[in-house]
Amino acid sequence: MSRTCSLLWGLSDVEEKMGLRQSLQGADVPQARTIYLNEPLRNTFCENSISTAKYSKWSFLPRYLYLQFSKTANAFFLFITVLQQIPDVSPTGKYTTLVPLLVILVISGIKEIVEDYKRHMADKLVNSKNTIVLRQNAWQMILWKEVNVGDIVKATNGQFLPADMVLISSSEPQATCFVATSNLDGETNLKIRQALSETAAMKTEKQLSSLSGKIKCEGPNFHFNSFVGTLYLNSESPISIGPDQILLRGTQLKNTEWILGIVVYTGFETKFMQNAVKSPLKRSKVEKVTNMQILVLFLLLLVMSLVSCVGAILWRDRYRAEPWYIGKKDYDYHSFGFDLLVFIILYHNLIPISLLVTLEIVKYIQALFINWDEDMHFKGSNVCAMARTSNLNEELGQVEYLFSDKTGTLTCNIMTFKKCSVAGIMYGQSPCSISDSYEFNDPALLQNFENDHPTREYIKEFLTLLCVCHTVFPEREGNNISYQASSPDEAALVKGAKKLGFVFTARMPNSVTIEAMGEELTFEILNVLEFSSNRKRMSIIVRTPEGQLRLYCKGADSVIYERLSENSLFVEETLVHLENFAKEGLRTLCVAYTDLTEIEYEQWLVMYKKASTVVQDRIQSLEDCYDRIEQKFLLLGATAIEDRLQARVPETITSLLKANIKIWVLTGDKQETAINIAYSCKLLSGEMPRIQLNANSLEATQQMINQNCQDLGALLGKENDLALIVDGKTLKYALHVEVKKSFLNLALSCRTVLCCRLSPLQKAEIVDVVKKQVKAITLAIGDGANDVGMIQTAHVGVGISGNEGMLATNNSDYAIAQFSYLEKLLLVHGTWNYFRVTKCILYCFYKNVVLYIIELWFAIVNGFSGQIIFERWCISLYNVIFTSLPPFTLGIFERCCSQESLLRYPQLYRISQTGDIFNIKVLWIQSINAIVHSFILFWLPAKMLEHDMVSQGGYTTDYLFLGNFIYTYVVVTVCLKAGLETLSWNKFTHFAIWGSIMIWLGFFAVYSSLWPTVAVAPEMTGQVNMALMCPHFWLGFFIVPIVCLIQNVAWKSIRNTCHRTLLEDVREMESSGVQVLRRDSARRWLETQDAPEVQAHGARAGGPGAARGEARRGRAGRSSARWEGVGVRAGCSPPLTQSRRILPVREANATPDAPPVECGTPGHPDLGGDGVTGFERVGARTDAGATRALEARHRPSLPLCTPLQPQVSRSAAGGYGERRRRSKLAAVLRGDAQLGLLETNSRRTRLLRVWKFPDSSGGQPASSAGVSTHTMRSGPQGRLSPGAQLWVFACEERAGPRTHLLADP
Repeated sequence: MSRTCSLLWGLSDVEEKMGLRQSLQGADVPQARTIYLNEPLRNTFCENSISTAKYSKWSFLPRYLYLQFSKTANAFFLFITVLQQIPDVSPTGKYTTLVPLLVILVISGIKEIVEDYKRHMADKLVNSKNTIVLRQNAWQMILWKEVNVGDIVKATNGQFLPADMVLISSSEPQATCFVATSNLDGETNLKIRQALSETAAMKTEKQLSSLSGKIKCEGPNFHFNSFVGTLYLNSESPISIGPDQILLRGTQLKNTEWILGIVVYTGFETKFMQNAVKSPLKRSKVEKVTNMQILVLFLLLLVMSLVSCVGAILWRDRYRAEPWYIGKKDYDYHSFGFDLLVFIILYHNLIPISLLVTLEIVKYIQALFINWDEDMHFKGSNVCAMARTSNLNEELGQVEYLFSDKTGTLTCNIMTFKKCSVAGIMYGQSPCSISDSYEFNDPALLQNFENDHPTREYIKEFLTLLCVCHTVFPEREGNNISYQASSPDEAALVKGAKKLGFVFTARMPNSVTIEAMGEELTFEILNVLEFSSNRKRMSIIVRTPEGQLRLYCKGADSVIYERLSENSLFVEETLVHLENFAKEGLRTLCVAYTDLTEIEYEQWLVMYKKASTVVQDRIQSLEDCYDRIEQKFLLLGATAIEDRLQARVPETITSLLKANIKIWVLTGDKQETAINIAYSCKLLSGEMPRIQLNANSLEATQQMINQNCQDLGALLGKENDLALIVDGKTLKYALHVEVKKSFLNLALSCRTVLCCRLSPLQKAEIVDVVKKQVKAITLAIGDGANDVGMIQTAHVGVGISGNEGMLATNNSDYAIAQFSYLEKLLLVHGTWNYFRVTKCILYCFYKNVVLYIIELWFAIVNGFSGQIIFERWCISLYNVIFTSLPPFTLGIFERCCSQESLLRYPQLYRISQTGDIFNIKVLWIQSINAIVHSFILFWLPAKMLEHDMVSQGGYTTDYLFLGNFIYTYVVVTVCLKAGLETLSWNKFTHFAIWGSIMIWLGFFAVYSSLWPTVAVAPEMTGQVNMALMCPHFWLGFFIVPIVCLIQNVAWKSIRNTCHRTLLEDVREMESSGVQVLRRDSARRWLETQDAPEVQAHGARAGGPGAARGEARRGRAGRSSARWEGVGVRAGCSPPLTQSRRILPVREANATPDAPPVECGTPGHPDLGGDGVTGFERVGARTDAGATRALEARHRPSLPLCTPLQPQVSRSAAGGYGERRRRSKLAAVLRGDAQLGLLETNSRRTRLLRVWKFPDSSGGQPASSAGVSTHTMRSGPQGRLSPGAQLWVFACEERAGPRTHLLADP
């Protein structure tokens, strides 16, 4: 029976890996099982041997071939290969498709074998581990794979557990043990497990051998933190078994000498292996479009074949009088179907046979680039970015909606106890900002406790609750106590109470011990009412040292307040404090208690024992039971815990918003906390209107949504600068079928959406709704188990390796260590990968259409006879060798622009996001372009040789002579086309393009000389000599590719000139070294103010923000401005008696709607927040003392500058003086100020005009009254050179030795 079960498991495992079986995680109600103690013959379950490999040595070939030919393209080429074996059908030979197909299958097979061999070695290592099992009344050493369900296993300290077991007893007092679960969930803290009191004394072989009974438990499932079972011992009542008694496979025994356990799950049924089931298969949008295009090409192939068949019929009808020299041939009477097969074989290469393998290799290398990126390597925990799948690389460049968790994703998930409210009194200091780090240090709390304040007893009970109501485990190292906690919140509260004199010192299975101001108190633990995301609270029933039964509870204010007694005090005061805490971005919990009578507790205990022994729906039964006793609370107060933002979160969100990525925050926290965090990370701004949806019924929700939709009017459905805030209760009604559409329209009309108090299911539901309704690419990012649903639902799932374990990471497509790394993952890797993959696909389609459509043109002149124009092996090797390198260089090394530019200009992301460079339309345009090229490549050489020619040896030419001409021109043309499509040339590009041409010419020379030495291709003998000695060949070698590509060059030039995009501007800026130009220009202008013209050594200064690179990467904690402006570094050293302050400037051709940059204000990022860092970051030479003095004179009474908003166009139509719209420049200047206007183009930089403003302040210190404001309204005279740009500089004469610079970030 076990063999049969093992075989079935093995087959089902293969089906799972082949995508034929649904995930085990889909089972809502697993089938229960019964395990008989010490009766191995009755326990017929699966063996403990596991195999993560896909194949065995016997099953490899059939399974591998099944997998490969389940792909449509491979199945099609197999079909063509079979057709080619039919005699007299294939015009291209029997093996021309078979050999390339075998090459592709062999390459993929070798890759599969190498990967599967590694899996086999890993499986063998695991299955061969040793463990101790009780067999035949004695302990025996056996292998892991020999362990069976029902065995009693003994594990010692440090060992990993071989299967899922129920703990019987251990070496520790109270039958406890400690296990590390980092292999399962990534959590580094130890977990405590406790055996049942009924089995704790069973330790000897005799006792264990005499154990009789059974265990009824739930069937295999993937939930790590749940277990439902019941132990039935002979002559005893049923005993409930829960998560505290379960030990899972893969966990490691720690700080415990030994443990004994009964095996309940083995092999693939263990929770560890249940979680190893593959995530849902995701396919990128590009892949779907490609598959559709392959289908279209197949239909085109059929159309071409049908047209050719019709052409053959028409040709025969026209030439019925058979020429005498042709003779009677059977093919005159071939059937239509036979001809159709001939032409299908002739044109089948229209579908690129190598595309799938090329894309697989390209995407694999792209994934390696992500893994190797040191900029996404978090040194703190030594965690690198990891691409867990390569199928979605290009999808990273198309994300339009980003769904983010808050805790642990935007924040650090490192909790610190900051504030509290006890008996209506708030304690704790207010933070200056969300990023300030401090701990609770308000002495007023202890003073009130020590001075017999009226609230003394409340304070004592409050701190006692923090020490008792938790699942934290203390670890002693000498006099120091450290705490292991599954939740950072619990650890923070226990540590906070410790600093206030209430120290949690020891935990036993049935008690906890604390030191309250030096007094040792022991509380007997009667029941723990565990926390869950549905309950949103955790309670504990204890017997106090005085013998009083008391229930302590802590949880969300929404669930605590609805359970408060009418006699509870401080309700309103605490609620106000909770709102204040939330506004500061702190995580809040309410704490309360209630005293129980013995009768109440005994009655409830009966219900509890009954609910705890239910096998089906035990969790729901227990939660209903908990709810009955968690009533009539007396409120003690509330706690406030800080979870600081991660580094560079505001900057990252600013960049993503500029990239037109809509960000939705989905969190389980309070609404006020989420709002404050959103303000801190720049997701919300003070001027942004907010729509808040808080309703208690479906009707109210529908009314609120409809009213807001009516208020938006015509703006509904368009993105507006609005924020939508909704809580989980309202969202439940908003996603109702009657309201869902209106709610989605409202949400999509807002720039930012915050959803608070959500359950994990609601998170996944929101993502699913947007994914299906909007048809946009979605990305979900989170770090905890509650984020797994939305990570798997979104098109792209990103997991953060944080403090909540590895479940999110293990279920994600990409894993990173910090939220800020998302910026580079999307804006750089996403954009690059999208360009690379799409260009690779377009090029593969292009080069195939170019060559194989030529067969159609040749069919027109050969009477649709099915004759091929190229040598058959040249056709087969076209994709495999001669044009195989350019797609790889396009897919691996292509870059639209530099990494710095992509980060500096997030708007570039919109190019890939919109998908305008790759869609069905673009594919058809590329295909039509390829058809035009094929037309030129065939008919131009054909007309060149129309009247034939005679070689020097007296030989005349044939069809193959023309075919070699055309084939050579095709290889040259498609390789040069790859160069034309390449934006980033490197040594690999040169090798691929020029090397491919040389490889063909070399092959041509060798292949034409093989026969008769090698019996292959006799028709090619001497072809290379005939071609190379023919002047027509060399004439066409240069003319034909130029004629083909001249239209592409012209179109590209016209597009880049007349329809320039930001990408062209940025690329021109990169190629011209514009940063050097700007700095040199500024230096020369300042040094030679009387010079009428200054020559510039660089190229044209193009594109905004060129001098921003180093400043942008300078400081992690600052915000990015919404609009990228320009700053120019001054490089001169004026006399010691004066210095100049150069104000931030803007290009004259800035977009009219670009918002002004408010630079120089206190705390603004361009100053680094301290008035000094801004100078140092941009590299300006400055004296620190002089800088501080300058800042002190201008702040805080006056900003260093006001925005300059020039409205001068760079158009050369008319001179400046002829323009009606005048430039308007406004600057707050003090001292002998000068304002200069520069013109820059590709050849020079010249000073157009200088305005001077006298010092009207009398040399008094800067103040709001002593500062002169000069508004210049003047149009400079003269004509602007074509292609020029304007730059505005403002200088002030100041006392000081250096020139200062404030650069726009």
